[in-house]
Amino acid sequence: LARRMLGRDYLDDIKGTSASILELKEMVKRISSSTSTVLITGETGTGKELFAKAIHYSGSRSQAPFVSINCASVPDTLFESELFGYEEGAFTGAKKGGKPGKFELAQGGTIFLDEIGEMPIHLQAKLLRVLQEYAIERVGGIRTIPVDVRVIAATNKNLEEMMAKNKFRKDLYYRLNIIPMNIPPLRQRPDDIEILSGHFLDKYNLKINRRINSFSSDVMSLFKQYDWPGNVRELENVVEYAVNMESGNSIGLSSLPKHFTAEAALSGIEMKSKVKSIELGAIKAALDKYGWDTKGKTQAAGELGISLRTLYRKIDTFHDELKDYDLKSSC
Repeated sequence: LARRMLGRDYLDDIKGTSASILELKEMVKRISSSTSTVLITGETGTGKELFAKAIHYSGSRSQAPFVSINCASVPDTLFESELFGYEEGAFTGAKKGGKPGKFELAQGGTIFLDEIGEMPIHLQAKLLRVLQEYAIERVGGIRTIPVDVRVIAATNKNLEEMMAKNKFRKDLYYRLNIIPMNIPPLRQRPDDIEILSGHFLDKYNLKINRRINSFSSDVMSLFKQYDWPGNVRELENVVEYAVNMESGNSIGLSSLPKHFTAEAALSGIEMKSKVKSIELGAIKAALDKYGWDTKGKTQAAGELGISLRTLYRKIDTFHDELKDYDLKSSC
């Protein structure tokens, strides 16, 4: 009912049919009505906040507030008052009557602490105390305020490495990490790229009032080969740009952002370079093993699964890299 009132279903907004996404959606259903803290990890742009909202709006707290705070965007000097609020006169400029913090605003619902790895170390102890006692004190206040709030935290940082460097408290990590949830990067779920692309195409057709039907085969092939360092967010941005630029019924390569096609081309060059390096290494290893004379090359070709003629052609292709080794064949 609450989701219908809100006009959307955040669980349904999580698009994809890959095994990892289906497993995570089932996990959301199982934990949605729990009160346990959740720690969502994953690269930038994977959709961590979307999963947090899906957990909240799928559960028993769905009619209560979902309050989000990005720990990376709050100045250190304001962090404590943002989280816990302040009383009148707590500091210069404090509002008359004081102000409730995010925990009070989320009463009965969920607070989402995005980029938790950016939280100042001195405030981590205070957050731990809230998680242990389910109570807060406003800045400048003396009374304890009970809070009924579920905490979901998210980060794209490696908190284990931060703990080793004493940049994140171990006790807070273990208190947050009751239910760990890792969102895979888009490059690990290539089967979802076409589904997500279609979803964003529909979204921006509606938003921009366009009637584009599809992506060209060249565009979709490029999408599936690209590494997507910015993940789902980057894909959405590329599709939104293309919908704005495309004048026909199908999005073509010319409608994609120039910086994207340049990066995709560079990525392809880097991939070819890696493949070339691997191939060169295999040829060198096989020839070192069997010898660089005609007999050795015949045996090496057999091990590599190619014809002797193909091996000679590849040796010619890698002439500069193998010129020092070629001396061996004439010895």
